[in-house]
Amino acid sequence: MPKATAPIKRILLKLSGEALAGGNGYGIDAGVLEYISAEIQSVLDMKVDVGIVVGGGNIFRGIQGSQAGMDRSTGDYMGMLATVINGLAMQDALERRDISTRVQSAIRIEQVVEPYIRRKATRHLEKCRVVIFAGGTGNPFFSTDTAAALRAMETDADLLVMAKKGVDGVYDSDPKTNPNAVKFEELRYMEVLNRNLKVMDSTAVSLCMDNKLPMVVYNMNDAGALKRIVSGEKVGTSIHN
Repeated sequence: MPKATAPIKRILLKLSGEALAGGNGYGIDAGVLEYISAEIQSVLDMKVDVGIVVGGGNIFRGIQGSQAGMDRSTGDYMGMLATVINGLAMQDALERRDISTRVQSAIRIEQVVEPYIRRKATRHLEKCRVVIFAGGTGNPFFSTDTAAALRAMETDADLLVMAKKGVDGVYDSDPKTNPNAVKFEELRYMEVLNRNLKVMDSTAVSLCMDNKLPMVVYNMNDAGALKRIVSGEKVGTSIHN
C-alpha cells in the first residue's frame, strides 16, 4: 500500500445504528448513508485504511427486548442480525461511490457476507478495501462498542473513532438535558471509568486502556471532521492512557 499522507494510517470507525436512522429514529436513512460514504471517501483519498463497526439499534436492540421479557441471548442475536442489515446498506452506499468494500460477520451467513477472519480482514485493508465488521463479537451480552475495540486491536488500527449523533465529544453530563454540561477536550481512560462517563461500555473502555488504543469521540454531523481527525487536528474529545 502507498505510504499514508496523514499521521494516522488505519482507523476503526464505530457507527451507531441510531446514527443511520437520521431524523426518523428508526430504519435506514439513504441521505445519511450518502453523507457517511462521502466522509469515508475523504479519508480513503488520504491513503488511510478504514474499518467500520456498525451497530443495530435503529432496527433492534437486544437490551430492549430483554426489558420487555425476551430472553437476553435471543434479543442479542436479533440485534447482531440487525447489524448485518446495516452493514449491507453501508456497503451498497460505498460501492455506489466505486469504493471496494467487504462485509464480514461474526455470525456466519456465508450466502450474504464473508465470515469474520482476522487475517483476511487485514489483507482487505492492506488492499485499500473498506471492511465493515457486522455481527458484533458473535456473542450475546457484549455490545458493538466492545466489538469495535476488539476489531480495532485485531486489525492493528492506529485510532478508534467513535462517531456520535449530534454530540461533539464527551461531557460531564448529558448536554441535551443540561445546558451547563462541560465538555472534555482530553481524557484518560481511567477518568472515564472513575467518572462513569457514558462514552462506551466499561468492557470496551477497559480493553482500550489495557491495550493503549487511543480514541476520539466526535460529532458525525460535523462535515469534514473525520478528515481533520485523521490529519491530526484537535476535534471532539481525545481519550488515551
